[in-house]
Amino acid sequence: MFSSIKQSVAGLQILFVAFGAMVLVPLLTGLNPSMALLGAGVGTLLFQLCTRRQVPIFLGSSFAFIAPIIYATQTWGLPSTMFGLFAAGFMYFILAGIIRVRGMGLVNRLLPPVVIGPVIMVIGLSVAQVACNMAMGRAGGQQVIPLSTALTLAGISLTVTLIAAVFCRGWIKLIPILSGVVVGYVVAVFMGEVSFDGMVNAPWLAMPHFVTPEINWAAALFMLPVAIAPCIEHIGGVMAIGGVTGKDYTKEPGLHRTLAGDGFGVCFAGLIGGPPVTTYAEVTGAVMITRNFNPVTMTWAAVFAIILAFFGKFNALLTSIPMPVMGGIMLLLFGSIAAIGLKTLIEAKVDLGLARNIAIVAITLTVGIGALELKIGDFALAGVGFASIVAIVLNLILPQHSEEGEIASARD
Repeated sequence: MFSSIKQSVAGLQILFVAFGAMVLVPLLTGLNPSMALLGAGVGTLLFQLCTRRQVPIFLGSSFAFIAPIIYATQTWGLPSTMFGLFAAGFMYFILAGIIRVRGMGLVNRLLPPVVIGPVIMVIGLSVAQVACNMAMGRAGGQQVIPLSTALTLAGISLTVTLIAAVFCRGWIKLIPILSGVVVGYVVAVFMGEVSFDGMVNAPWLAMPHFVTPEINWAAALFMLPVAIAPCIEHIGGVMAIGGVTGKDYTKEPGLHRTLAGDGFGVCFAGLIGGPPVTTYAEVTGAVMITRNFNPVTMTWAAVFAIILAFFGKFNALLTSIPMPVMGGIMLLLFGSIAAIGLKTLIEAKVDLGLARNIAIVAITLTVGIGALELKIGDFALAGVGFASIVAIVLNLILPQHSEEGEIASARD
């Protein structure tokens, strides 16, 4: 009995660590925060089912899909976007099948760092303007909140987030985003920029608003390549938690099983109207500090997330957060995603002195950030999805041995 209580408290702690980032994605993309909680909870349980509850991982909202969701919603509407996200889950199954049959060799050939790096950078930089507009209090080309007020709120939330991430220690360091949002929200209340009408009128218990997917193959083809980056992120997350616990989860239960579990979570999120899920580094950090390696802890975290999804006033509280508060967080968040892409290139020691490498990186960045669009009839492909395909194709068709040999000969 005491052990169960202890694990449940540990699970609530895990949910608290993941909470800030988990609800941030729906708040930035216009999705329902309750669906993020429900998707994360059910997604984690599906993951545990696939992996026989052997891996202490919690699945939360994926940042990699923020820009594609914003673009797809504006282009095809929310129901079609949900179908695209549902289809994105099949990329996990495809990679899981490849790894099951061929191992990691083929995946590394198709998706080397010179491909993954710039694609991750595009994910962050392609929505930089969205972050700046929200920080300035602008929506739809209109100044919704006075510029000085908006910049003050954005600056405060960003500053607190930076202080928590850089200077603080312990648990506060694990929740910098949540810290920034909370302080920014409190300041916004005192500045009169928060309306409590939604919370007053919202019921305590409410059924989350489900969004029925609408079949749209253009949206599906747009989202499929987008899933490549979070698939790679998943592999890194599994290896990271293995380093913490001292177990090789890529062998047991197997990387194909963990990928499939994540894929089922992504598919479920698309079916209900929530953001796709992925492994959370914050949770890995919490596991490392607490040394609680029991996957049952993640089961409890998932159960608590599902319960919170049905609290109407809680959802209303989240949607009352002023736009500039979230915009200040986004200034750091989207730039951080781009920095991770740059880190991928640096750690892999990708030689940008080689013409083929600089061509892949340069063209991928330009195509993705510039939103170059490929349109054939009613089908359109742009942004992260198009940039991912361009990067993969360029890596396959551009020769890499001849030029490297010439440079080596010149050095000799």
